[in-house]
Amino acid sequence: MIDNTVVVSTPPHVKSARTTRSIMLDVIIALLPCAVMGIVFFGWRAVMLELVTVASCVATEFVYFFIANKGFGSKCKNAGKVCLKWVKQFDCTSIVTGLILALILPSYVHWYEALIGAIFAIAIVKMFFGGTGKNLVNPAAAARVFMLLSFGATMVKYVAPSIDPVQLESELYTGATNLAGLLPNAVPGAGYHAAAPVSFLTSLDLFLGTGVAGCIGETSAAAILVGYIYLCARKVIKWWQPLLMLAVLGFAQVLFTGIRYGEYDMAFFLPSVLSGGAAFGAVFMFTDYVTSPKGVWGQLVYYVAGALLIAALRVLTMVEVVSYVILIMNLLVPLIDKFIRRRPFGYVKPEKGGKTK
Repeated sequence: MIDNTVVVSTPPHVKSARTTRSIMLDVIIALLPCAVMGIVFFGWRAVMLELVTVASCVATEFVYFFIANKGFGSKCKNAGKVCLKWVKQFDCTSIVTGLILALILPSYVHWYEALIGAIFAIAIVKMFFGGTGKNLVNPAAAARVFMLLSFGATMVKYVAPSIDPVQLESELYTGATNLAGLLPNAVPGAGYHAAAPVSFLTSLDLFLGTGVAGCIGETSAAAILVGYIYLCARKVIKWWQPLLMLAVLGFAQVLFTGIRYGEYDMAFFLPSVLSGGAAFGAVFMFTDYVTSPKGVWGQLVYYVAGALLIAALRVLTMVEVVSYVILIMNLLVPLIDKFIRRRPFGYVKPEKGGKTK
C-alpha cells in the first residue's frame, strides 16, 4: 500500500552542504580574535565572563530541551534518549549567543549577573519562542539591555585596557564606553572644537584598542576586522552589509553632530565608527540571519535605517545605543519583509504581451 501522506517541513527547501552548525562554527572562529584580545586587555575577568556566559547558555538550552521533551517523565526513564536527541540536534547557536554576550559586557560585571543574563537570553528570548530560527530579536542584544535595566551600577563600569592587571583598579570609571568621551564635551560656548574627539586617544588607538575603555570584545576594531574578513571569505555574511552600515553611521553622525552643535568636521567620522559597539554590532549582530530581512532591498533599508537611528540617538542621548537599536530594528524586520517583498525563487519576468518564458 502506498503512503500518500504529505510531509510539510519548514523552509528553505534547498539542499546544501552547509548546515546551521557549520555556520555557527564559522561565527565562533570569527569571534575568537575579539575574545583573545579581550583576555589580553582585561585579563582573568574576561576569561571568567566568557566561560560563565557560554556554559550558562549551553546549560540553559539543555535544561529547557530536557524538560520540554519530558526527560523527567516516568521517573526519568527516557532521560538517556532525550540527552542523545539533544546532542544530535545541538547546532552551537547557544555557544555563539554566550560568546557574543560576554564580548558586549564590561569586564567588571559580576559572574552571577552574567549568569542571569545568559539564562534570560536562551530561556526567554530564544527557547520560549520556539528555539533556533524562531526568536524575534537577537538574544545577546536583548540580554544586554535586560542587564542594563537590572544591573545598571556594574553595567556602566569600564576600565581602560592595560597589560598590567594591577593598574586596572585605578583606571576604573563610570561612563558609556569611550564614546562618552567623544560627545558630552562638545557643547556650544565651551571653547572646544565641537566635532573633535574629546580624548587623548587617536584613531589608531581606537582601531587597535589600546587604552580604550569599553566592553570586552568591542574595544579592538582590528580584531573585529579579522573576524569580518573571515566571515566574508567563508561567505557567512555579505561583505557590503557591515561596510554600508558603518559608512552611513559615520557620515550621519558627523551631520547630526554638526546640526546640533553648529559645526561640521569629518575628523569625527572615524571616532564615531570605531568607538562603542558600532563595529562589533555591524559585523556580528546586525547580520544575524534570523532577525534581519531576507531580501536585498529589505537589507538595504535595514542597515541604513539602523545606522541613522544609532547616529541620531547617540547625539541626542550622549550614550551608546547600539543594543537598543538592534532590538528596535529586529522588531521592524517583519514589517520590512512584508512591504519590501523578495522576488520568488524561480520567478521569470513576463514578456510584453502577457507571454511568459
